[in-house]
Amino acid sequence: MKRGGLLDLVNACLLLLCTSMYLGTGWSLILFSFPIAPQLTVDNYYLQFVPQVQAATRFFTWMTAVMLLSSGVLAWRERKTALRWYPLGVLLAVVVATLLTRIFIFPYNDEMAAGITSPARLTEVLGAWMRMNRIRVGLWTVQWLLTLGYFVHRVLRAEQPAAERWRLGVSMPPRREAHA
Repeated sequence: MKRGGLLDLVNACLLLLCTSMYLGTGWSLILFSFPIAPQLTVDNYYLQFVPQVQAATRFFTWMTAVMLLSSGVLAWRERKTALRWYPLGVLLAVVVATLLTRIFIFPYNDEMAAGITSPARLTEVLGAWMRMNRIRVGLWTVQWLLTLGYFVHRVLRAEQPAAERWRLGVSMPPRREAHA
């Protein structure tokens, strides 16, 4: 398959889909779920929080694996071009967001799933959980912007003559025609 072929494009689109899902999920949390946090009590937080987080965790675990593979393949396929930095950046941001989730966010998820009975502890856990998630949403936003940047760069590269793309370091040198 030639560089920039259909499979490469499908892979890049898959990565854009995944980063878009994270972007939308994260910003919907901040815009729509976080504002109701002060109304949550030990009696009502569980149904507002736990089943949704557990379902998201199951889904996003698989999607994160797809993102790691997709961004790695895309970086490999673009390894000789300046475009490689976009999927490498996504890969790094996915790894950092995953570590943040596993190390800091999952313990709060587990505590809430186990059942919090103290209003003070609920306030403390929700506050810390939201702070960690704001950082994670920032990382998800970076992932999406890098993936978008990849597509913008590709479009701009496609609009430039081959010799100019090579001079800018975003492609292989132009082919020279054989002279008879």
